[in-house]
Amino acid sequence: MIYYIFFIALLITAIWCAWNISVADLRRRIIPDVYLWPLMLIGLIFATWSPVWHIGPRLAVVGAAFGYAMAAIIGFIYDTRMRKKNPDAIAPIGMGDIKLIATGGIWLGLTGLSVALIIACISGGIWARYKKQKYIPFAPFFIIGGILALIGLWFLL
Repeated sequence: MIYYIFFIALLITAIWCAWNISVADLRRRIIPDVYLWPLMLIGLIFATWSPVWHIGPRLAVVGAAFGYAMAAIIGFIYDTRMRKKNPDAIAPIGMGDIKLIATGGIWLGLTGLSVALIIACISGGIWARYKKQKYIPFAPFFIIGGILALIGLWFLL
C-alpha cells in the first residue's frame, strides 16, 4: 500500500514539474533545470521500480540517449546554418529543449518518444500558423504529445 502511495506522490510531483516547465517556456522561452532534473529522476525511478510501468530501465536509457543525440544534432545543424547567414541569430533549439527530449525518452522509450515528437511538431506548427509567431515554445507541445503518447502506449501494450 505504501509502495503505491509513494508512486502516486512521485507522479503528482512529475505533473507539477511538467506544468512549471510548460509555463516557464511559454512565458520566458526557457526551461529551468530546477524542474527538469527532478522530472528526469522521477522517470528513471518509474522505469526501474514501478510495477505498472511498461518501460524498463534499459529502454529508458536508450530512449534518453537517442532523444538527446537526435535533438543535439538537429540543434547543431540549425545553429551552424543560421550562423553562416546571420552571426547574431539565436539558435532555434536550446539546451533545455534537448534535455527535455532526453527526459521524454526516459519516460516513453523510443516508440513513445517518436509519437510524442510527431504530435509536438504538428501541434506546434499549427499553433505557430495560428499565432503567426517567429518563436515556438516547444515544451508545452512536447509535454502534451508525451502525455498522449503515454496514454496511447498504455492502452496498446
